[in-house]
Amino acid sequence: MTRLEVRDLHVAYGDLEVVHGVSFDVGPGEVVAMLGANGAGKSTIMRAISGLVPVAKGTVTLGGTSLVGLDAHAIAAAGLRHVPEGRRIFAPLTVEENLRLGGYVDRKSPATVGQRIEEVYERFPRLRERRRQLGGTLSGGEQQMLAVGRALVSNPSIVALDEPSLGLSPKMTTTILDTIAQIAKEGTGVLLVEQNAREALKIADRAYVLELGRIALSGPAAEVAADPRIRATYLGADLDEETGATDEITTGGTDG
Repeated sequence: MTRLEVRDLHVAYGDLEVVHGVSFDVGPGEVVAMLGANGAGKSTIMRAISGLVPVAKGTVTLGGTSLVGLDAHAIAAAGLRHVPEGRRIFAPLTVEENLRLGGYVDRKSPATVGQRIEEVYERFPRLRERRRQLGGTLSGGEQQMLAVGRALVSNPSIVALDEPSLGLSPKMTTTILDTIAQIAKEGTGVLLVEQNAREALKIADRAYVLELGRIALSGPAAEVAADPRIRATYLGADLDEETGATDEITTGGTDG
């Protein structure tokens, strides 16, 4: 089984080290949430394991194969796909052209790529309706569907998603996170950085909480969610046990 294993990861920008000895795993069919305040190092870790910034020290392996030092496209071909914050779709291209670029690593098998695109359309029917529409004209929620779908076209072992609900309406957030949970049920490992901690912990199997580039807390998602420090900091200090009402701390926005 293909497993992502990160051990003693250090990442620096110049002389400034921002990630200090972080270790974690993501296995097949797991959703692993990575939580923390802005600046905790979550996105930097995502960029490091996907080859966008160099690893200063430590190991990153996928299925036993080292990813350290590989170019980003080689890491994607190895089976780790990164969906960055902000979606980063190709705005001047159509939905279908974006999806076909997601299958670039399998470009010698157009039938396979075509089948996977069809699977994306089955997962996101709204993308099928807009298959000839330019990516830049989609709503925020539709662009996030496209970003996730583009990653899935390559049939990855692990998908790393950085803030997939950022700027989306509550309804669209639920749609995206439900899809992420379903992707994991089908066997793909998911590393999830998500500002909506409450919803992330609902779908996660395990969670890591980062503070200033170090793991401050880790464990099964239910245990992390029950920790008083996490409840106060990320889930809202006031929780009505009977009704489930919360003062949830999230970033607002709409899906357009």
